Parts: sequence; C-alpha cells; structure tokens
Amino acid sequence: MIVAFASACNDKTTTKSPTMPHAKPSTQADRELIILAAPPSSDIYYQDQKPAIFEFHINYAKQILKHDDVIIFAGGKDYKAYVEALGKDHVIPYEMADIWMRDFSPLNATRPVMMRYTAAGQGSGRKGQSEADHVQEVLADVLGQSGYQFSESDLKNDGGNFVDDYAGNAVLSRKFLRDNKLTENQGFTQIRQITGAKNIAFIEADEQGGLEHADGVVAFIDENTLVINSYPEDHDYTAELKADLEYGLPGVKIHEIVTPYDGSVIYDKRFGSACGLYTNMLVTPRRIYFPQFGIPEDKEALVSMKRWTDKDIIPVMSTPICQMGGGVRCMSWQLRGPKADRLASFLRNR
Repeated sequence: MIVAFASACNDKTTTKSPTMPHAKPSTQADRELIILAAPPSSDIYYQDQKPAIFEFHINYAKQILKHDDVIIFAGGKDYKAYVEALGKDHVIPYEMADIWMRDFSPLNATRPVMMRYTAAGQGSGRKGQSEADHVQEVLADVLGQSGYQFSESDLKNDGGNFVDDYAGNAVLSRKFLRDNKLTENQGFTQIRQITGAKNIAFIEADEQGGLEHADGVVAFIDENTLVINSYPEDHDYTAELKADLEYGLPGVKIHEIVTPYDGSVIYDKRFGSACGLYTNMLVTPRRIYFPQFGIPEDKEALVSMKRWTDKDIIPVMSTPICQMGGGVRCMSWQLRGPKADRLASFLRNR
C-alpha cells in the first residue's frame, strides 16, 4: 500500500477564461497556495492516464478555490484545456517533469527544505537517480528565477516520506535511513537539524521495496494528533507501527481509520495503489482535503474525521488517479505566508 512516486513551455495561447472564484494569495496563516502539475506533454508514461489526471486536477482545483489558492503548471495543448476549465490566473504555461509535486518540492509550507529526490520515484537505480535529479532541477530552476528561498540538503528523501504537524512532530519511514546509510540516532540528529522537528518517529513502511512513503500510512490532522491506517489482518504490523510512533512521538494521540485498500487495479506494479487510503489527505491549518473513493467506507471515514478534528473536511474524489499510486497529498505542493504570495505573484506575471 505505497502512495506517491511522482522542458519549459511558453505557450501564450489567448483563450477566453471561465469565471472562476479567484482566491488571491494571502498572508493569513489559515490560507495556503497549493501547486499541482500536469503531465509533461512529451512523456509517454502518462499518456493513457492524462484524461484521468485532468479530471482529478480540475475537480480538486475547484474544491481548493472555494477555500484556498491554486496554481497548475501545464504546457503544450494541456495549457489551453486547463485554462478553459479554471482561468488563466490559475494555470502557468510551464511544464514540470513529473506530476507528483509533493515528492520533489520543498518540505513544509512554512520552513521549506528541499532534500534530494530519490531514485525510487523514477524507477530506482543509477538512471532513476539521474532522472529524479532532473525532475527536481526543473522545479529548482523556476524557484531560482522567482527568488523563492528555501534550505537545501543533500540527504535523499521524498516529500511523501515526511509527515509533520508543524508543532515539532514528524514521521518518516526507515527507507530514509537506508538511503542515506544512517543509524537511527544519526537520522534523528540530521532531521532535527534540517527541519527543526523535535520528536521524530521512524516507522517500517507497510510494504517493503519501492517508495515506502510515510504518507501512505499516517497523517497528522492536528497538532499532536495522528491518524493511521487500520490493518485488521496484520496485528503484528499494527503493534510495531504503534510502538514506533509512541516511542518517537511521546504524548501524540493516535486514531485508526478504516482502510478499505484496493490493489485490484494498479497502473505500475513498482508503485502499488493508493485506492482506499484515506491517510493520503492534504492537511492545512483550517481544512483537510480528504480522499474519497465512491465506496461505502467513505461515509465511515468522514464521520470518524469529524469526531477527531474541528477542521473543515473537504471531500475530494480520488478514483481517477489512485490506481497510479498517489492521492490528494501526493499531487500537492503546499505553501503558506509571504513566500507563497511572492511566488504566486511571480508565476502569474512572468
């Protein structure tokens, strides 16, 4: 049950834009800028899935625009289609090299740190690392042009393998330790120095090999409040997971959410499925963009979330993309505050 893995274009086509709610970037702490990316126009890997990705992006973006701000990178013919659906304010004629913005963008919306995107997200091996570096460099180039400031680290990790609550608590899978040849104590020290986290839990991913992202297993929904998948057929893993979390995150409240995992259809066997994983939610200060799958358990999951948090729960249908191994959080780079405002202004006026 792994979730997530993940050339400039200046198509200046003039298109009549629809009337869409325009949530201007704000420095208010409860608003966020959420950035998405369309598939590269020349990339055959996503060719069959482009209609599904487009459907997900548009539905998700329309939900975001009721509450926050959104920008989508899109090039070629896709740019025009996205503009027709969302308006020019929300679509930038520039291509990212992959769609899973979470993994190769800076961690944390308020204290951004860009770690080195790992080879696993692009198929592993030496070639995979070269491709992963390229994917990240495309984004870094845009950020450099904009003046967006962030810290950098040569340690390898994907954004999907860093889950935190902005209050000093963070969860990563032990893949981070293996990728960087660190002991657990060394890992604690490095993560504390890089991110400012105080309490860190290293967990075993629920499937070994591949991405091993923590955000397919756990999600912070509030400060000191964590939601985890339920594993009714694997009590040993559940016990180990809880023990690791309780050891690394003293005092954190843990809730188990229903997990109707569905791996019957998988787009790429290297990355598994995210269907039925509610933990791949996008959490902001006031809202939670929450995956839905068109199944009876959706209601149960929503009821549970409303018991556990006072934040607004915004349902987002994820069936168009979950078989690709990702979900709401995987698709999203989230930013907040003055840096987000400046980046959004640069992108919209470039």
